[in-house]
Amino acid sequence: MSAAPPTGRLARGAVAGAALARAGLSQLGHKAALGLGLAGPQAQSEQEARLGRILFGALNQLKGVGLKAAQLLSMEAGSLPEGVREQLAQAQYRATPLNRAVIRKLLREEFGQGPETLFAAFEPAAFAAASLGQVHGALAADGRRLAVKMQYPGMAATVRSDMLLLRALLGGLGGLPDPELLARTLAQIEQALLQELDYRLEAQQLAWFAARLPEQDFVLPRALPALSSARVLTMERLDGLHLSDWLAGGPNQAERDRQGQILLDLFMAGAFELRRLQADPQPGNYLFMPDGRLGLLDFGCTRTLTPDFAESLRQTWRARLRGDDAGLLAAYRALGLVATELGLAEFRSQLLPALAPLLDWLLLPWRTPRYDFGQHPPMPRMPAAQHRLAMRYLKHMPAEQPFFDRSLLGLVHLLSRLRAQVNTHQDWI
Repeated sequence: MSAAPPTGRLARGAVAGAALARAGLSQLGHKAALGLGLAGPQAQSEQEARLGRILFGALNQLKGVGLKAAQLLSMEAGSLPEGVREQLAQAQYRATPLNRAVIRKLLREEFGQGPETLFAAFEPAAFAAASLGQVHGALAADGRRLAVKMQYPGMAATVRSDMLLLRALLGGLGGLPDPELLARTLAQIEQALLQELDYRLEAQQLAWFAARLPEQDFVLPRALPALSSARVLTMERLDGLHLSDWLAGGPNQAERDRQGQILLDLFMAGAFELRRLQADPQPGNYLFMPDGRLGLLDFGCTRTLTPDFAESLRQTWRARLRGDDAGLLAAYRALGLVATELGLAEFRSQLLPALAPLLDWLLLPWRTPRYDFGQHPPMPRMPAAQHRLAMRYLKHMPAEQPFFDRSLLGLVHLLSRLRAQVNTHQDWI
């Protein structure tokens, strides 16, 4: 257990300043070792991991949107050095929970009563703790098992200052692959997290998705309005296993295929039919239920796709799968990704060679009616020179694009861990 995170600007700034100092000393030591020839071939990756541990340590102490942003950044290929990204991936599942006094204070502030009055039983130890809040088990008066999601104190008041601190911390690391890309990504994450801090909106999203997803495949927890507020969300607690525990039980291929198909169909329906995505695709947000259905958790970060974006995205996939370079260029123009004056010849000779490896990797499963994600290759890395070239041509990124990309990458990661064999044929392609 830990005390409440510091909420004052000076106190939080001191935490960031100490981390920057440690990172600076580490960088100096690394450069000195390089200069003296004392660093081996693994020195750079080891240094990135050290910097990542320093950054995660500071963010875990501060909690808040900085830690949440780090979680999302860890899923963005190319935004951070690989060693730093791997360390920040811990924010997806490891954060220090709060002590009991802070929990009681929050409940009294929101509902005027403590947990012993609000619930028939309440578990003071959180069973899940993440970047913006933690989750406690409880019992309702009627005997229903509940999950009580509680936001860390002071989070809403520190959004913009935390993002400034995170930018300073990342800037102090040095060696970022593309500072401009990182800046745009952080700006988009900041806007999304401002929305995620209101748990009443999450309750609305839970109800919206529950009304539209087929019950034979999905289970979503129902929120209890009387025990929910902007900072507390009380829901029915679902029984199921997270991905690692479910896989440890040795599911057979048919079971893995079925769950993989459910996940794929959820993504495709969300993107191109419902035009709304659960845009925080980490494994902890899925529960594999005893009856074979998939439990969906955490709808704090969702994204609505405009009809124009969804249609242009559809045309992008369709054109590349058919080898239609002119159609792909037209779709990129419609998305605003490239200037309207970019000609087909220049597109083919300059921009397309830089983008093609990643685009084709993403679309590989849709080139056959059925695809084995157990054989999906690692994501290709874009060489620095090609990355710089692409950035010169890409003029604008639609607001929905990072959330769609993150959701798609999360899906590919899940399906690869499942080693699922799924039907990928889509009528619209």
